[in-house]
Amino acid sequence: MTEAPVLDIDPFDEEFLRAPDAAHRQLRDAGPVVYLERYGIWSMARFAEVQAVLRDHQTFCSGAGAGLSDFTKEEPWRPPSLLLEADPPEHTRVRRVVARALTPRFIEHLRDELSRQATGLVAGLAARGTFDAVPDLAQAYPLRVFPDAVGLSPDGRENLLTYGTMVFNAFGPRNRLLTESMAAAEPVRAWIADRCKRASLAPGGLGTEIYAAVDHDEITEDEAGLLVRSLLSAGVDTTVHTLAWAVHALATSPDEWQALRDDPSLARPVVEETLRHASPVQTFFRTTTRAADVAGTIIPAGEKVLLFLGAANRDPRAWPDPDRFDIRRRAAGHVGLGSGIHACVGAALARLEGELLLTAMARQLTSLELAGPVRPYLNNTIKGLAGLPVRVRAA
Repeated sequence: MTEAPVLDIDPFDEEFLRAPDAAHRQLRDAGPVVYLERYGIWSMARFAEVQAVLRDHQTFCSGAGAGLSDFTKEEPWRPPSLLLEADPPEHTRVRRVVARALTPRFIEHLRDELSRQATGLVAGLAARGTFDAVPDLAQAYPLRVFPDAVGLSPDGRENLLTYGTMVFNAFGPRNRLLTESMAAAEPVRAWIADRCKRASLAPGGLGTEIYAAVDHDEITEDEAGLLVRSLLSAGVDTTVHTLAWAVHALATSPDEWQALRDDPSLARPVVEETLRHASPVQTFFRTTTRAADVAGTIIPAGEKVLLFLGAANRDPRAWPDPDRFDIRRRAAGHVGLGSGIHACVGAALARLEGELLLTAMARQLTSLELAGPVRPYLNNTIKGLAGLPVRVRAA
């Protein structure tokens, strides 16, 4: 057996979160399994091991929590997510309900309206010339179209961002980021709970489709509310930061931006490459259900394992020239949206949002460049941008 190298790296330190690339290289170079003594946890940063763990839910479970907290040893801060923090057979039962609501037919039915919204938003921003691409574009678009798809009323949608920040911070330790985001989200938690109720959801949306499963005795009323909560928790932030990073990458890679302008059908590959290159969801945890042999290292049962998704997606063992943003790269197979039974259930909708917004930009803008310094968004799980000033010119 191989003894895992031990590193004194804090993956939730704010400097680490602000610029993780150097530490990711150190973790990958150290070995396939690394023990992080600061938190007493195991970790993996190479693509092969990360992907294998994500696909082995029997040995590496999610039911003990997808964050640092171990739900077998401490009380969860909220009722656990039935999608992210559950294992079969319970996970299989409820995921089937959500997947049936999010059918390819339902998603394709949204295409025309999502395209119309994207075209109108980009046209308005093109007329302005200079704007902040985070609030004005990357946040504005998902906050228009995703809550509509779920069936939310228009009022208070900005609360989804505040709530999502707290949720993703809660996968890490109780540090400053979590404490401050929990305080900021306290006033909106009642709003979220109310919007997850059947009576608050418009007919024909994802929410009412999920509640329809209650009428067929597939899930309970409470479970339906938790599933809607999962959609609202994870369905906005991840898309927001993917879009922001895509705009940043195109604004700082003139050749890639020109390639997209020449061929707007590359919009979908831009989304995939952004998910690989930026990996907005940087980490998730699993917990061993039994002793696990990973590349010759034995991880005992009941141990927390931190998976560095962002590091895996830049692993040179899996990707040639991994630090280069290349929209012609075959990026499919990345772990930016997870892998295995817990892969993002709303991935197809998120990809469609990205494709249509980037297509609208390619068709309506002739130039895209930074107009000032970017501001990082610090979160225990998400790598994002808080500010992205850009200058554009209308076609």
